[in-house]
Formats: sequence, C-alpha cells, structure tokens
Amino acid sequence: MEALMELNAQVNALVWGPPMQILLIGTGIYLTFRVNWLQVREFGYAIKMTLGRLRETGEGVGGEVTPFQALATAMAGTIGVGNIAGVATAIASGGPGAVFWMWISAFFGMVTKYSEAILAVHYRDVLPDGTVIGGPFKYIEKGLNAKWLASIFAVFGALAALGIGNMTQANAISQVLETYFNIPTMVTGIALVILVGAVIIGGLRSIVRVTEILVPFMCVFYFFAGIVIIIMNIGQVPAAIGLIVSNAFTGTAAVGGFLGSTVALAMSRGVARGIFSNEAGLGSAPIVHAAARVKHPAEQGFWGIFEVFADTLVICTITALSIILTGAWQTGETGAGLTALAFGRALPGVGPYLVVAGVVLFAYSTMLSWEYYGEKCLEYLAGPGIRLGYRIFFIPFLFIGAVGALEVIWDLADTLNGLMAIPNLVGLLGLSPIVVKITKEYFTEVRNSK
Repeated sequence: MEALMELNAQVNALVWGPPMQILLIGTGIYLTFRVNWLQVREFGYAIKMTLGRLRETGEGVGGEVTPFQALATAMAGTIGVGNIAGVATAIASGGPGAVFWMWISAFFGMVTKYSEAILAVHYRDVLPDGTVIGGPFKYIEKGLNAKWLASIFAVFGALAALGIGNMTQANAISQVLETYFNIPTMVTGIALVILVGAVIIGGLRSIVRVTEILVPFMCVFYFFAGIVIIIMNIGQVPAAIGLIVSNAFTGTAAVGGFLGSTVALAMSRGVARGIFSNEAGLGSAPIVHAAARVKHPAEQGFWGIFEVFADTLVICTITALSIILTGAWQTGETGAGLTALAFGRALPGVGPYLVVAGVVLFAYSTMLSWEYYGEKCLEYLAGPGIRLGYRIFFIPFLFIGAVGALEVIWDLADTLNGLMAIPNLVGLLGLSPIVVKITKEYFTEVRNSK
C-alpha cells in the first residue's frame, strides 16, 4: 500500500502540477482566441439565453432533459465541497493572491466549458430507448476517430465517480455532522444510502427532478449567507479586493498564523483550486450537457459559460471574501474549518452551522450528478445493460465513505479526477475547428434569423 501511495503521489504531482495547470489554462486561452473572446463579447447574450429562459422546457430534439435541468445537474457536480473547503485551502496556503488566479482560471474556463458543452451535444448518440449518451468519450471517438483514447477517459471517469463523486463526499458530510452535531458516522452512512439511493436508482430523470430544485436553493442559500457577511464589512471590500490583486503579483508576507507565500505558490494554489471547483477541462459536466434538448449545440454552450461564472466567480468569491474580510485567513486554520471560522466570526452562533449546511447540500448534490457521470462512462464501455447494475454498485460505497478513514481514497480520487482531463483536452484542442464552425454558424445564421 505504501508503494502504491508513493506512486500515486508522483502521478498526482504531474496531474495537478504546473505542466497540467498550464495545459488546462492554455487550452482555455487558445479556445478564447479561436472564438474571439466570446465570454466577454457575448456575455450579456449568454446570460439572456440562460437566466432569461429558465422556464423553457427545451424545444430541441434528441435530448432527455431541459437545458436548465442539464445545467442544474452539471452544477450539482461542480458546486461541491471544493467551493467551501477548496477555496479556504487555496487561501490558507497561497494567501489572498490565490483568489486572483482562481478568477483567471474561471475567466478562460468559461470558454473551455462552452466548448465542452457544444461538442457533447454535437457528437451525442440518441439510443433506441430515447436515452442519450454523450460527452468526451463520444466526441473523442467520433470527432477524432480515437476510440482507444475515448475508452481511457471512460475508465478514469467511472473510477473517479466512486472516489471524488461518492466516498469523499460522503466522508465530508459524515465528518461535519459528527463534529457539530455528534451524529455517529454510521447513522450518516445509512441515511446517505437511503437518500442518495432513492434518487439515483431512477436514473437521470429522477436525478434532475431533485437537482433542478436543490441546486438553485443551495446556491441562493449560500450566496445570501455570504452576502450578509460582505455587507457587514462593506467598507473593507475595496481593501480586500486590493489585497487579492496586489498579493497575486507580490506574494504574501507572514502574518498572524499565516506562514507567507510566494507569487508562484499563490498562482499554483489558485489555478488548481479554481479548476478543481468548476471542472472546466476535466470532462465531467459535458456528460450531462449532452442530454439537453436544444435546437442548436451553441445554446447549451451558453449554459456552460454560466456554469463556470456561477461556480467560481460568484460562489467561490463569496467564500473567499468572507475569509479575507473577517481576517480568518491569518489564523493558520485551513479547509472547511477556516470557512466555518470566518462565518462564525461574522455571524456568532449560527455562522458555522450555515457552513455545515452548505457542506451537506453541496456534497449531497455532487453525489447525485457523479453517479450519472460514472454510469455513462461505464455504459460507453459495456453497453446500456450495465446502468442498473452500476447504480446498485454505487450505493454501498456511500456507507463505506461515511464511516471510513479516507486519506488514501482522497488522494487516489484527486489523481483520477485529474487524469480525466488529459484525453478530454486532446479532444478539445483537436476539435477546436468544430467549435469555431458551430459558433460562427449560430451567430451568423441562427441568432440573426430570430
């Protein structure tokens, strides 16, 4: 086991190290130039085509769910413990400057996610039973004619779903409930088996019925909790933003319990946590974006832009400002404990419990969407007959995650999550001409005809 973990540590250093971060951000930069800075030029239009059409049921063909339901399920996967604990960890080790680089990763990640959603819809397959299978494995196979590479992605995705999308999330819930409410981990494990199992056993349609209600609720809940803290410290907001920007280029000196950080460390931590949070380039979200009913692939791409914007530039920023404005970042605390400390300082008594509620809701929704991701990856490898079997197989790991000590699983899951990105990025770069073609087609033919 020790040899395995040593090997994993070496692979993880490559997967989440500077070369991969450069490749992930570089892909976003490249795609941004290819589509002529779409996330800036057409941001207003993207918001109009998403938030302005929430009630539409989707009039396209070949999909299973509405565009918003697909987004809600994708955001259920991206908005997770990383938005609370991951942001705190980035600031605790990289200083306030890490937040700036998190913003940069999100800015270019919006186009990456836009491209993923477009390709997922464009290359999806609609099966005889009306269900859809699509995502990186399909656009890599059909677009690049590289089934072997598509299969590699699917293997990593199916395994990652059991770790990052199952056991680690269950463990996060059980730990905070035990810490703050003294609820035994075994009780939490049993509850998760029931609450998650009852939803995922019904497949995508059952999942979206939950996520389309739960995701908006949890986002608004956490957003307003954070906004209260920001309003209470509104006079310090300009200074906090100034600190974020200046420390991104100067590093952070040691202060209080904070040990200090360099520019390189701030950049590395910020980019890594930003990517880990919004998952732009990792290839998970396009699996469910593929199932959306839309008239044109670009329409789902706009939901991809909004997904990254909401996840990182809104939710993660709420967490970051709460930590910086309250001065909690100087204490030496890290992870979800740091965010709970910040909320507790601003909202004595109730603050930490708001963070606990956020962890529980975010982690629960993540498990729902990642079951679907893992199921579709395995379906690609083994066929539609594997669906129910995978759902049943997924359920016991919820209990194992809740009651176990998962340092090893966290490390392995982190590596598998990153390994998914490699074949996906090959697909995005290789199929960038298709992204450009579809984008031009939409803006010259579809939008102008409305």
